Amino acid sequence: MQAENQSARRQELLWVFNSLFEHYGKLHWWPAETPFEVCVGAILTQNTNWGNVEKAIANLKKADLLSAITLRDVPVEELAQVIKPAGFFNVKSARLKDFVGWLFERYLGRLESMFAGDWLELREELLKVRGIGRETCDSILLYAGNKPSFVVDAYTKRLFTHLGLVSAKDDYEAVRALFMDNLPADAALFNEFHALIVQHCKVHCRKKPLCSGCRLHSSCNGL
Repeated sequence: MQAENQSARRQELLWVFNSLFEHYGKLHWWPAETPFEVCVGAILTQNTNWGNVEKAIANLKKADLLSAITLRDVPVEELAQVIKPAGFFNVKSARLKDFVGWLFERYLGRLESMFAGDWLELREELLKVRGIGRETCDSILLYAGNKPSFVVDAYTKRLFTHLGLVSAKDDYEAVRALFMDNLPADAALFNEFHALIVQHCKVHCRKKPLCSGCRLHSSCNGL
């Protein structure tokens, strides 16, 4: 029975994926030039929109601060001013410093070394770094490290609650388990799936849904 339920869930999830992929095509997410830029962006995007993060990233590049060693050495007050467009800049500058400090202490500042071991163990390590929550952690693992760790955000929970596959009461790990337990551990699939979810929720599955033209409307339970 459990195997049958898992198979049914997999088919439902793949139907959602295929429906969205046919409509939107390949989305090429995450927009970054290097894995380290992904890590920085994952921290900066907390509680803000991507447009503001892009401005902060551009400032970091202009100031030649987009590397582990330069972020480690720059004064936190100076860093805060550079990333000001991302909002909560005092908090986020401290979080960036905490991350790179941990990276140097644990892996000599090298992402290659960080990603070389067991990614499940790395996930537990990352979650202990101050300021690295579950969504940020999984974004770093998936988009910077190419590890099969599904990212859950508000869009994911909203869409799959409407589709009846999770409950509004489910926490982060419960929603993540829907994907981790029922889909193949494929980083490319997880990457594209999450990007499609974000795009669909921006277009249709908003806080005030725009149901006209939605490819998933036939399976939607509504609000």
